[in-house]
Amino acid sequence: MKDKKVKVVRDSFTIPKTELLQIGEMKKRALTLGVGVKKSELIRAGLSALSGMTDAAFKKALASVPTIKTGRPAKD
Repeated sequence: MKDKKVKVVRDSFTIPKTELLQIGEMKKRALTLGVGVKKSELIRAGLSALSGMTDAAFKKALASVPTIKTGRPAKD
């Protein structure tokens, strides 16, 4: 029996520049470990890590992320 393909969707979101730079640093870190990874794979790994947390740890992780204004940033 053939495995059913997982449907993928495209999305966009607003992220602070410092956190976007962290993604770049994590990609470099993965490369030093011999693992090439894409941004979307890092985000999915983060989701996997979050889903495995206890409620208390999950709540603490959410509290550590500041709320930002959504939407497109203003042009400089």
